[in-house]
Amino acid sequence: MPTLDLLLVLLVALLLVLVAGLVMAGLAYVTHRHPRLEKPLTVAFGGGGVLVAVVAVLVAVVALTR
Repeated sequence: MPTLDLLLVLLVALLLVLVAGLVMAGLAYVTHRHPRLEKPLTVAFGGGGVLVAVVAVLVAVVALTR
């Protein structure tokens, strides 16, 4: 894999991790401020799980199209 491709893959992976962390923190904050919605960590990890699943599907699609 050329160096530029590897750099781009690492950059995208870093951005995905940062976005996933922000989304999980946002979900935890919202549910903490409104406890009737659900327990904060359950919702945050549920949202994180959905993000991981979406990223896994995208990676699989990219891998199959190469």
